[in-house]
Amino acid sequence: MLDTTMKSQLQAYLEKLQRPIRLIASLDASESSNELRALLQDIASLSDKVAFDDSGVDARKPSFVIAREGESTGVRFAAIPLGHEFTSLVLALLWTGGHPPKVDAATLEAIDTLRGEFRFEVYMSLSCHNCPDVVQALSLMAIRNPGVQTVVIDGVHFQDEVNERQVMAVPMVFLNGEVFGSGRMTLEEIVARLDVDADQREAEKLSAREAFDVLIVGGGPAGAAAAVYAARKGIRVGVAAERFGGQVNDTMAIENYISVLETDGPRFAAALEAQVRHYDVDIMNLQRADKLIPATEPGGLVQVQMANGATLKARSVILSTGARWRNVNVPGEAEYRNKGVAYCPHCDGPLFKGKRVAVIGGGNSGVEAAIDLAGIVQHVTLVEFADALKADAVLVSKLKSLSNVSIHVNAQTTEITGAGGKVNGLSYKDRASGDTHHVALEGVFVQIGLVPNTEWLKGTVELSRFGEIEVDARGHTNLPGVFAAGDCTTVPYKQIVIAAGEGSKAALSAFDHLIRQPVVSESAEPVAA
Repeated sequence: MLDTTMKSQLQAYLEKLQRPIRLIASLDASESSNELRALLQDIASLSDKVAFDDSGVDARKPSFVIAREGESTGVRFAAIPLGHEFTSLVLALLWTGGHPPKVDAATLEAIDTLRGEFRFEVYMSLSCHNCPDVVQALSLMAIRNPGVQTVVIDGVHFQDEVNERQVMAVPMVFLNGEVFGSGRMTLEEIVARLDVDADQREAEKLSAREAFDVLIVGGGPAGAAAAVYAARKGIRVGVAAERFGGQVNDTMAIENYISVLETDGPRFAAALEAQVRHYDVDIMNLQRADKLIPATEPGGLVQVQMANGATLKARSVILSTGARWRNVNVPGEAEYRNKGVAYCPHCDGPLFKGKRVAVIGGGNSGVEAAIDLAGIVQHVTLVEFADALKADAVLVSKLKSLSNVSIHVNAQTTEITGAGGKVNGLSYKDRASGDTHHVALEGVFVQIGLVPNTEWLKGTVELSRFGEIEVDARGHTNLPGVFAAGDCTTVPYKQIVIAAGEGSKAALSAFDHLIRQPVVSESAEPVAA
């Protein structure tokens, strides 16, 4: 199962095991069980601290549990964890074997002190780049806390289970038999949801922080670049982010960031965070801003109220809250989200293998999604509102060369239909003739652009009719001491490299603003209306 290079790399990792572990497999006579057996035997052959045991009797076959020697419980993989999940497998081996995880002490303590019985089942696919974070988080929790059980399930091997539970998007997490969540979730997010007092404790800690010279709201490329440029000025910088890396985390391939030939979103986001942390920036993750309160006098403090009740203060603020996928806003979209309506073809495409799907949107994202899906599904129907596809010519040419793709331009999606709790079709209107059409299918992927994350700013910062923050050439908003950068602004072309440049510019503008302001004591705070 493992080639020579992978064996050599894995053997080096297994030298870090501090105690023996046992791979207890539940197998049958299927081809997938034979593949799993070969993988586990390969792993066991690489270290005298790893033993293979095929005496497992779990109902899910093939599956295996990674247990400490002498025990029979631990994180279970109902999967052959290669592809994106090979790293998850390696980490589970190391953590079970006593190697310490690279997780902050506060989070580990929160895991260890959770009380209750938590039975997690996480459905994933090996091509899903959003899944490893969730798999690794739940694996670590099961390894550290005896009250947590985690089973990682590859839907490809358990199609009946996937169909019965109507799992149509991954990662999909069940807790004690009920849906817990879907999509990318960090370890901190999961623990916070289980620890009912976490929000209050965190709010108290945040509110106690001293005022920042520059507070950046949002941790995508614009926010990260702003943090680095501001911190290099030797001033006090904080970043409050709902998810560091932002939408970059959901991007599969990045091939147009100058000096980086090729990378993927999660890796790029991790590099952004590492560079920001290098400058001792105060990163406050999992924080959503609710309200901006401007300073009441020159040199005074701006306040940002957070969703958990905390209030952060700063002499200047850079807004870099980015954007999110735009909804098509037709009947059926909300009802069938994660039940056939999806937004990430790389993550959820494999769940529709051999089925019929539609892609809404004819820009680069939509056409790339259709090309990707065409290699997996039975048929792709692409629906574009405009009278021509808007994607790059090379992508359009590739799309038109595919025999299992139908293209409908000048077509307005009017409804996503379903029955039995899942999607069964899409209706659209021909904008030229007015005729309506219905396409029978099992999945719909929405790829129609972005909407800025600025709703919380209405009534304070000047916004465009599209909800984007109005900025000048230097990143100034209409409020003194408040700047903005990235996809949430009116700057055209929503690209990573442009966002990073705009973030850097906003930081330089914020510093220029600071050195020209009178110093006002922290007690001179703005008053909420």
